[in-house]
Amino acid sequence: MQDPLVWRVISQEAAHDYRIFQTRWVKAVHPTTGDVRKFVVLDSTDWVNVIALTPDDEVVLIRQFRAGTNQVELEIPGGMVDPGEDPRAAAERELREETGYVASSWRSLGVVRPNPAIQGNRLHTFLALDAVPRDTPTFDAGELCETETRSLASVTEMLREGTIDHALVVNAFTHLMLATGGSLRRP
Repeated sequence: MQDPLVWRVISQEAAHDYRIFQTRWVKAVHPTTGDVRKFVVLDSTDWVNVIALTPDDEVVLIRQFRAGTNQVELEIPGGMVDPGEDPRAAAERELREETGYVASSWRSLGVVRPNPAIQGNRLHTFLALDAVPRDTPTFDAGELCETETRSLASVTEMLREGTIDHALVVNAFTHLMLATGGSLRRP
């Protein structure tokens, strides 16, 4: 039996290609009224983000300019999963490319849908333990990051004060809290 909340899709049409995502129009029929509505959907590859902890429980953070806010944001490393790439491999690559850090132990913390109202992709969050600087960062053409470390204990206050306010980064730390029984600490 079909869920009574599911709209019946009657057509899909590509709209635009924006390099990091594509848009398409989806026409669907309302399940009870029969009205036809046109929705826009953003298609993107999956994403990853990484909470990397040093042996001293310092969190590896990056500062980078974000065009959407027109300012420098404090975040954790992350990025897009390349076609055919395993999410963990993408997480390892992004950590190394953006910070030069590598980690000896990896753990998946969870997967969420960034915004199911308009997107179908997923965000995979990983915990990288005992991260150490090993390489020089190798930024993509559209990246320029500064790496810094902060104590894991200080992150709660940064979240509370809004120093870290990127929703997907806040989500990553929420995953860590859930994995550790409600506090930000090493599992």
